[in-house]
Amino acid sequence: MTHPIRFGIVLGQRLPWDDLVRIAQTVEATGWDDFNLVDHFFGLFDVMDPCFEGYTALAALAPHTNRVRLGLMVAGNTYRNPVFLLKQALTVDAISGGRVDFGVGAGWTRREHEAYSWDFPSARVRVDMFAEALEIWELLQTSERLNYEGQYYQLYDAPFEPKSTQGRLPTIIGGSKPRMMRLCARYADIWNAGGLVDDAFASNRQLDDFCHEIGRDPATIARSISPPVNFLESAAAFERHYRTYRDAGFTDFRLPWPRNADQKVIFDEIIEAGLLQKLRDEG
Repeated sequence: MTHPIRFGIVLGQRLPWDDLVRIAQTVEATGWDDFNLVDHFFGLFDVMDPCFEGYTALAALAPHTNRVRLGLMVAGNTYRNPVFLLKQALTVDAISGGRVDFGVGAGWTRREHEAYSWDFPSARVRVDMFAEALEIWELLQTSERLNYEGQYYQLYDAPFEPKSTQGRLPTIIGGSKPRMMRLCARYADIWNAGGLVDDAFASNRQLDDFCHEIGRDPATIARSISPPVNFLESAAAFERHYRTYRDAGFTDFRLPWPRNADQKVIFDEIIEAGLLQKLRDEG
């Protein structure tokens, strides 16, 4: 199975609303494939940074775009009941005409949980909860009504409509620890990695092994990277970093919106040179 080359932008929704609309429209107009917000409630470096709620913002941004896929990188399971989270995502999916990718994770920011009185159990429990949530998300999208008896979640004759016009939302899961990777092997349509290329390559091969353990073709999972290196140092750096990760098996690139004026200059140069389409054409 061959996955297309995709380039996406990730933006924290901490700017004035008019700026968010302008950036989303710019991302679409300049040929990117994905526009992603994040699932946080205040700034991670300055907690006083204003921050809109992610899915609410995506719902309002969707009518300002027509083509780019939309999502959160990634929604923390511990912030909401999993049924409510999926309902939010499917609502935005309907508003956008079927353009949502369902990025999800186990939750990790202790400071947000403490600030707002959300439970923050141990990492082991959070992954246990996430495993149940993944099963629930799969079953709700394929069942008319659902009964589910888990340790953390229970559903009783639960209807769930409407379903997505996509059939089911493509699921994006991140992580590189063995338990999360095994959940990726079972449930992910797209696996999102971080890390420098050698570590990302090793995790990529590990995901293949976990897929083989359960009899899944590893090629059915697209490999995505949120790289820690600066792709916007120069146009040449963009192409060099792209090729390094592409050679390691990644086809989906999710990069931060330019963080300063210098990066925005490089962003514009890349677009003017048609580099995104050139790299897609090379495959």
